[in-house]
Parts: sequence; C-alpha cells; structure tokens
Amino acid sequence: MEQDKSTFEMNPQALLELAGTRMPFGKYKDRYLCDLPEPYLVWFHQKGFPQGKLGMQLSAMFEIKVNGLEYLLKPLKQQKQPGK
Repeated sequence: MEQDKSTFEMNPQALLELAGTRMPFGKYKDRYLCDLPEPYLVWFHQKGFPQGKLGMQLSAMFEIKVNGLEYLLKPLKQQKQPGK
C-alpha cells in the first residue's frame, strides 16, 4: 500500500528521514534533499516527481522551500548530517 502524501507531511519521522536522505541520481547526486536548489525542485514540480517514496520526499521538499519553511529542517539537519 502506497503511503499517502498527507501522512508523509504529518509524520515527524518522515521529516527527520528527509533531512538525512541524499539524491540518488542526476546532476545533484549524493546531495542531501534538503540542500537541493529550489529551481531544481521547481523543475521536478513542473515535469513531475518520480513515483514512490523519493517522489513524495521531493514533493515535500518543494513545498517546504517554496513556503519558506526551511528553518524547520535546520535542527533536523544538524541531527542527521554529520559535520553540519
């Protein structure tokens, strides 16, 4: 059963995982999803996010960035990303 987007957004554990997940492919391979540039996320939003968990994570990151909520991830980044 596929996880519903609203469940992802309301799940603090999913946000913690988002802060520690790296992009698995493309121009920004190995960059943390929360560190992806906003124009890249806008491009995905326009073209369509990938299916599955990664797509939900990228969609959530898009919403966080376009709504200016990145500050909410700062403590999570420090917890999940060594040396940050």
